[in-house]
Amino acid sequence: MNNTAPTFARQDNLKFFRTLNSRVNNYFKDNNIQKTGNWKLHLKAVILFAVFLTPYFLILTLNMPFWVMLLLSIVIGIGMAGIGMNVMHDGNHGSYSNKTWINKFMGGTIYVLAGNVYNWQVQHNVLHHTYTNIPGHDEDLDAGRIIRFTKDAKWHSFHRFQHYYSVFLYGLLTFNWAITTDFKQMKRYLKRKLSYGELKNPKILWTTLIITKVIYVSIWIVLPIVIGITWWKVLIGFFVMHYTAGLILSVVFQLAHVVEETTNPSPNELGEMDNTWAIHQLFTTTNFAPKNAIVNWYTGGLNHQIEHHIFPNISHIHYGKIAKIVKETAKECNLPYYEYKTMTSAVIAHFKHLRDLGMKPELSV
Repeated sequence: MNNTAPTFARQDNLKFFRTLNSRVNNYFKDNNIQKTGNWKLHLKAVILFAVFLTPYFLILTLNMPFWVMLLLSIVIGIGMAGIGMNVMHDGNHGSYSNKTWINKFMGGTIYVLAGNVYNWQVQHNVLHHTYTNIPGHDEDLDAGRIIRFTKDAKWHSFHRFQHYYSVFLYGLLTFNWAITTDFKQMKRYLKRKLSYGELKNPKILWTTLIITKVIYVSIWIVLPIVIGITWWKVLIGFFVMHYTAGLILSVVFQLAHVVEETTNPSPNELGEMDNTWAIHQLFTTTNFAPKNAIVNWYTGGLNHQIEHHIFPNISHIHYGKIAKIVKETAKECNLPYYEYKTMTSAVIAHFKHLRDLGMKPELSV
């Protein structure tokens, strides 16, 4: 990754963000509502935790066929991804509640995904939200050699098949968090002295990481084995749970940024970007299925990615309402507002884009 951070244009003639910010603030003021979550988000948190934890306790307490255990592991994975997209995500953005301790508590639910708060806040809040889709700075674009997400990434012959095999690798996201990713990220981020807010003592961060990993493994692997579930059944169920969650999270993440419409702009030789930060978000982000109630509810508003990127401090439960304001303001300023009407069309567009990126550069159109 490039350690020299690019700088965004200070202002634009269109005054896009100033106008948009004023209109959105007036929406909340006129309707006398807070920008954070409300009872709808609290109820959603209860439902998702029930989906996540109930199957786990059933597996621990009931003697069931292995295939039933695997089905319940899938359900746990669905609940796990839901908590990540709705509860953890808002909490770590400080938008779940107007109380700091509640946001920290809800943000800490990333530990049930086998993740780490410090690592996630640096990768997501700092690198991804600040340098969205900029090669060498947004780590969400870095899949190593195996998947080519941008034209800037080195091409290998096996990339010709990445639109086929990538979906199988997507499921490994949270499993990798649990095993290796968090350790590699923490070492890398501490070396670069990156943080979201004040940097904590590295000893505290490393101790927290190790203790939470031990607790996680004890709950999900050691305890089931101790109470009598065969070890290989536990390990397979653990993998199925993570694979389900990882597949859901990865696909949802990619639909917002890795499609044909979104760009991957790079800074000039002076490290300067062409656009202001807010306008940059419009060129690098897309929405999908904005009118689908189920997608809206389950993805935690991540299908309204444009609104989320411009207003990450606003809870996702409001995105459907402010989307109209964002879209109209962008249109007035002759700026793009990318969206796919359905999730199916977005999925097709993503894998089509992967196919195009997988072509040998001199042969691609």
